[in-house]
Amino acid sequence: MLLLAMDTATPAVTVALHDGEAVVASSSQVDARRHGELLLPAVDRVLAEAGLKLDAVTGVVVGVGPGPYTGLRVGLVTAAAFSSALGVPVHGLCTLDGLAYASGIEEPFAVATDARRKEVYWARYADSRTRVTDAAVDRPADIAESLAGLPVVGAGARLYPEAFPDARDPEHQSAAALAALAAEKLAAGDGGAGGGGFLDPLPMYLRRPDAQVPKNYKVVTPK
Repeated sequence: MLLLAMDTATPAVTVALHDGEAVVASSSQVDARRHGELLLPAVDRVLAEAGLKLDAVTGVVVGVGPGPYTGLRVGLVTAAAFSSALGVPVHGLCTLDGLAYASGIEEPFAVATDARRKEVYWARYADSRTRVTDAAVDRPADIAESLAGLPVVGAGARLYPEAFPDARDPEHQSAAALAALAAEKLAAGDGGAGGGGFLDPLPMYLRRPDAQVPKNYKVVTPK
């Protein structure tokens, strides 16, 4: 097994290789505006560090979000391209699940990432492997009471300490954690979508896009 994992749903452009036993190489850069520019060089870098060629990859793992439209799609499109070119499966995982897994917390907690517009993407967990709510997007003040007393992992907790006073690491997503979680699921035979398995590698959008077709626009073409 050699899994190539990537996630661009957050400001972190993160890539990792996992051989089924451990992470053999990883790269992460935090830059919210350069996902497309940084992702493929990061893939080249981890392959070179591991001394492997792309054709050694047996599966692709990708974070499906939630996340902003443009950055999120960079990772998903790249994962789909590698899957098609190599003839290997692509496994989708919720980006928040990667952060939860990396935290190692084994008590109830939440994960919150920056959704911009003074909102966070978030979900609750029973432990680092078990999400108990669907991912959602809300203003921190609107969920502060329901998450009171819980540790909160991720950049969202750092951005809004008044709502989430018990902020925990990691702050940013790690493809190394995403790859390790995927390897664990594959080893357990948990390969189906839903029920804690893999998700379809499609973007998880939780709100409408900013760009909208204008209503009642003036027709300027001749009839």
